[in-house]
Formats: sequence, structure tokens, C-alpha cells
Amino acid sequence: MTKAGGARARARIEVTAAIKDEARRQLAAQGAAKLSLRAVARELGMVSSALYRYFPSRDDLLTALIIDAYDSLGEAAEAAAAEVRDAAPAERWVAVCEAVRRWALTHPHEYALIYGSPVPGYSAPEATVPPASRVGVLLIGIVREAYERRGVARTPLPAELTPEARRMAADLAPDLPPEVVVALVAAWAQLYGLVGFELFGQFTRVVEDREPFFRHAAARLAHDVGLVLPHAPHD
Repeated sequence: MTKAGGARARARIEVTAAIKDEARRQLAAQGAAKLSLRAVARELGMVSSALYRYFPSRDDLLTALIIDAYDSLGEAAEAAAAEVRDAAPAERWVAVCEAVRRWALTHPHEYALIYGSPVPGYSAPEATVPPASRVGVLLIGIVREAYERRGVARTPLPAELTPEARRMAADLAPDLPPEVVVALVAAWAQLYGLVGFELFGQFTRVVEDREPFFRHAAARLAHDVGLVLPHAPHD
């Protein structure tokens, strides 16, 4: 690459970052539904036609912000897991859950973008799926390791759920028993429900000391997927 080409590439990276930063400010102020390319361009002193060379539509900009948010959350969760890589699976599970909560509290508007109300008229493309899967893949990996090394507790499924459980297992984790995959999906949904309740105010005047409450709830989720904390009694 020539010096001129390198300079143009750096300039494009810088402008792209500035556009995203301004879009995030608008998300915080007005929400995703009101995100406007023209408003972003105006705040940056750009003409709209120039901004369209970076993001051809509002949906393209939203997709970039969504991917960035999922990747940032995934990186935080993966870093937390790496810090306790030698701990018991249940402790690693809790560490990942706590990392998700910390990230959400630090990035509330980005969390709302990816786990809040759907943006009217926007349909997320396939490109968002791998970043969105990072936390789930991490949690599945923790349970898989426990299952392969010493097994996990398994709760029998009702007969009417068995076909769906087998389908879910085939899609998500074919090497894990269907009843474990069902428990994982339920725990995954409950994790984000706990975080969302705290972030969006549903715990107001219900749960005051939220950090220990969340830690206990995350440990219960670990128990539900068949993991047991080292100091916890076996059922």
C-alpha cells in the first residue's frame, strides 16, 4: 500500500469511528428508533452524501453499532472467563454472568440496543449472529467441559418437550444431552432477564443490594444447568 493509500485508509477508519461515536450519543439521547444519518452528518459537519459513502443507510449504521456492542460484550465475558480459567466450572459461569452485568451497567444504551425493544423497520442481518453468539458459546463451552470431565446433573424432561429438546440440541450443541441444552437456553434467557430488570428499573424498591442478589441468582442458574459450586452442597 502506498503512503497515500495508507493515509486514506487511516482517515476512513477515523471518520468511521467518529460517525459511530456520534450515533452512540444519539442513541443515548433519543433511542435507536430516532437514529438519523442526516442528524449524525449535521453534528459532524458533514454533508449527508459524504456520510452515505461510509454507511449507505440507517440500517447499515445500526448493524455496525449492534455488531460493535455484541463484540464488546463478548470480549468482556471472554476476558472474565480467562481470568478464572483454572476455577471450577460453576465459578467460571458466575464470573461470565457478572461480566455481562457489569458491561450492561457500564454501557446501558448499547445494551438496550441489542437486548431492548426492537427498532421499528429494522431486521438484523446474518452478520450479527456470530457476535451475538459469543456469550452463549462461552457458557456452552463451560458446561461442555464440565460434562466431558465429570458429568453434570440432569433434570428429566416432560415427554411433550422431548422432540423440541432434541431439535435444540442438534442445532446448538449436538454433543450435549437435550435436557442440558434446554437448561442452558432457559438459563441464558434468565441471565438477560435479570440484567434487563436491573437496567430498566424493574427492581426499584424490590431489590436494593443488587450485586450479591445477582451473584446468588447467577449461581442458581449454574445449578440449574447442572453445575455445582465447590462449597455448595450437592442435591
